[in-house]
This record gives sequence, structure tokens and C-alpha cells, in this order.
Amino acid sequence: MPRKKTQRHICGKPTITYYKPAGVPLRDIEEIELTLDEYESIRLADFMGLYQEEAAKQMNISRQTFGRIITSAHKKIAEALIKGQAIAIKDIQSE
Repeated sequence: MPRKKTQRHICGKPTITYYKPAGVPLRDIEEIELTLDEYESIRLADFMGLYQEEAAKQMNISRQTFGRIITSAHKKIAEALIKGQAIAIKDIQSE
């Protein structure tokens, strides 16, 4: 049986939750989902400039878990930029 998922600290939900390439109709575009965990990892490490250890402490997770989350976020964002896909930021816990 897997371990219980620890409560992760997210500073706040983003006010803008959808990004898409300009000039491409929504019906012609694929979408990639970025979780709130992934969004927060990008905010802390890339925007705020924190090291992974400090960012992990702020999210109340291990540094290894933070590393997995941010790697996933970087891969999704890169794929969206390269392939011209939309990015939707979603709270998977509330669905």
C-alpha cells in the first residue's frame, strides 16, 4: 500500500490558469495540464530563484519529491512551447 500523500503547501492559486498560442483557435489546439504542485515549483525555483532544498521546505515536501515535480513541470512547459500546445493549470485535488 502506498504512503499517504503529505499535505503540500501552495502559496496561492494563480489568477490566470490558461495559456495558449496566439492566433490558433482552441478547436485546433492540444492542451497540457500543469498541476498546482508543478505551478508552485516553477514559481519558487524559477521565478523566486530558490534552491530546491529551500523550495521543498516551503512546499512541505522532500527535496527529491520537489525535484520530480519541477522536472515534470519543465518537461510539460517545454513540450507546450515546442509543439504549440495550450497550458491549463488545474487543481487535481478539487476535481
